[in-house]
Amino acid sequence: QVHLVESGGGLVQAGGSLKLSCAVSGPTISTYAMGWFRQAPGKQREFVAAINTNGDNRDLSDSVKGRFTISRDNAANMVYLQMIRLKSEDTAVYYCALDRRPTHILSTDLSDYDYWGQGTPVTVSS
Repeated sequence: QVHLVESGGGLVQAGGSLKLSCAVSGPTISTYAMGWFRQAPGKQREFVAAINTNGDNRDLSDSVKGRFTISRDNAANMVYLQMIRLKSEDTAVYYCALDRRPTHILSTDLSDYDYWGQGTPVTVSS
């Protein structure tokens, strides 16, 4: 079985920082692309960031470029999302996801991700 568990969310003031972690149990993640998505209250889940298997290719949504960084530690089966200069519009539940597709092309499409965590809430107060 595959389990993804996010942690690191919380309440932070605008301009602050948080680092989210995603622990994966089951398969080694070294052969899978990984992604972060978020869902704000009343809105659809949206793409935030993705990273390829060895971490040398990343994709970020325009709304977080320059502020968020996705990284991974394959030896530890962990994926991270470092968030700085947080804004109130970053308030959402953040989800980690695993992409099993045999491709090196990173996806921003929720339907391409096979496994999801339960999410960790991030609240940015203005």
